[in-house]
Amino acid sequence: MGILEKIAEIEREISRTQKNKATEYHLGLLKAKLAKYRAQLLEPSKSAGAKGEGFDVMKSGDARVALIGFPSVGKSTFLSLMTSTASEAASYEFTTLTCIPGVIEYKGANIQLLDLPGIIEGAAQGKGRGRQVIAVARTADVVIMMLDATKGDIQRCLLEKELESVGIRLNRIKPNIYFKPKKGGGLSYNSTVPLTHCSEKLVQLILHEYKIFNAEVLFREDSTPDEFIDVIVGNRVYMPCLYVYNKVDQISIEEVDRLARGPNNVVGISRPDLHLYQEKRRYTRRPDFNDAIIMRRGASVEHVCHRIHRTLASQFKYALVWGTSTKYSPQRVGLTHIMEHEDVIQIVKK
Repeated sequence: MGILEKIAEIEREISRTQKNKATEYHLGLLKAKLAKYRAQLLEPSKSAGAKGEGFDVMKSGDARVALIGFPSVGKSTFLSLMTSTASEAASYEFTTLTCIPGVIEYKGANIQLLDLPGIIEGAAQGKGRGRQVIAVARTADVVIMMLDATKGDIQRCLLEKELESVGIRLNRIKPNIYFKPKKGGGLSYNSTVPLTHCSEKLVQLILHEYKIFNAEVLFREDSTPDEFIDVIVGNRVYMPCLYVYNKVDQISIEEVDRLARGPNNVVGISRPDLHLYQEKRRYTRRPDFNDAIIMRRGASVEHVCHRIHRTLASQFKYALVWGTSTKYSPQRVGLTHIMEHEDVIQIVKK
């Protein structure tokens, strides 16, 4: 029996099994086996396959955004409208056959936008070059999921299922679970909060499925068995996702209103004569005002120093900051000061 057949059999077994207290251990083991087989499926084949056009695109700019969606939902038109790159768009499916990069310039920030070929159901198993598309998506900082508004939520559910099966977690944070394998001493299990989904016996059974018999496990939140498996596997990718519903001119205004009110949703029409959406990121500015430094939310002055040069933090004396993060401008601050949007910083070295 091949890996695909084993995965299908386990999925059928999970769907047949009623979820209750008596079957939670059985379901936990099935999910652990399913995660193992899916990981094996994603491993590159040792046999040399047919050579084709590669998907590798050098990462550039301050952030990378991947456009994911089914064929003919408007990804290429979106790329052409948002960047200076012309991506072929047509009324037939699979117009885009490789990864096409473009750059969005927004207030000094250079954002790399990748137009990926349309994926189909079963992409995680390799259908329609799905593995290559998903491999590129894993390297992105943000995913924009292009959806056909006339299809309702069908496309969204299918795409989320495909990405979930290959370890991409959308709009979720990494589970707050401490896990460390040991060479001996058995299982050290503890939790700082009451657990309603996992127990010591279930954790032990899941670890045994991965041939782990000695480990330290500390739950700092009420996590599920799936989240614990993600921590064990360790190759999961957590990233934000924006759901863009295209072709809203073909549905009722009530449906447009429903989609627009959903979390992380944007509605629009991909047409060259209409204004579209723009991706926005946080940034601070250099003292010369000519360029921007793109930082994550919550970045400190020390993070800014490391971004400019790796030795700057060791030579740091103090910094002057203008902006909303200060009580007055300019304010003299240290390395731990938290920067905010559009702050201006001047660094003084020793």
